[in-house]
Amino acid sequence: MSVKVKATELIPTRATLIERLKDLQSRTSWQEFFDIYWRLIYCVARKVGLTEVEAQDAVQETFVAVAKHIPTFQYNPALGSFKTWLLNMTRWRITDQFRKRGPFSQHHQQSGGRSETGTATIEAVPDPSGGKLDELWESEWQETLLEGALAKVKRGLDPQKYQIFDCLVNKKWPPSKVAATFCVPTAQVYVIKHRITQLIRQEVKRLEKEVT
Repeated sequence: MSVKVKATELIPTRATLIERLKDLQSRTSWQEFFDIYWRLIYCVARKVGLTEVEAQDAVQETFVAVAKHIPTFQYNPALGSFKTWLLNMTRWRITDQFRKRGPFSQHHQQSGGRSETGTATIEAVPDPSGGKLDELWESEWQETLLEGALAKVKRGLDPQKYQIFDCLVNKKWPPSKVAATFCVPTAQVYVIKHRITQLIRQEVKRLEKEVT
C-alpha cells in the first residue's frame, strides 16, 4: 500500500459542516470547505482537459454555485449523496468552460485546430457529460478519502511509529535500514506497517459510509 503525505490534511466533509455552510456568513466553515475540496475539483478539471486558468475558473465558479444552492440542499444519503451533488455542480462548471472556448477560441487557434495526434482539438477533449469525468471524480474522491484517513490516523499515532511507516512505505527504505535507523527489530517494522495500514483502511471505510 502506497500512501503519499501531503501538506494539506484533507478531511472529507461531514453532515455537520454541510449544515454550517448554509450560514453564508460563516467564513470559518467556508474556508474549511474550500480547503477540503478545491484540489479535488481542480485536479478533475485539469485531467478532463481544461487549462490551468480554466480549471481555476471552474473551481471558483463551482464554489459560487455551491453557495447559491447549498441553502436548499438536504443531506439525506437515501435520496442522493453529497458526492454526486458536488460532482454535478462541478460537471456543469467544467462544461461551461469548454463552451466559452467556442469553435474559434484562442486555445483552438494556437493548436492550429489539431492535437498532437492530428485529431481536432475540441474533438480530442473528453466529454464532461460522459463517463470519463465520473471516473476521474471517483479516483480523486478516493484520494481525498485516503488523505483524510491518513491525517486522522497520523494524529493518533506515536510519532516514531509513523516515521517508521513513512520511511518504509513512502520513502521506500529497505526494512533493514528502517530497523537500524530507529533501533528496532526488523520484525517490529513489519508489524508497525501492518497495523497502520489496517488503521488507514478502517478509517477510509468509515469515511466512505459517512460522506457517500
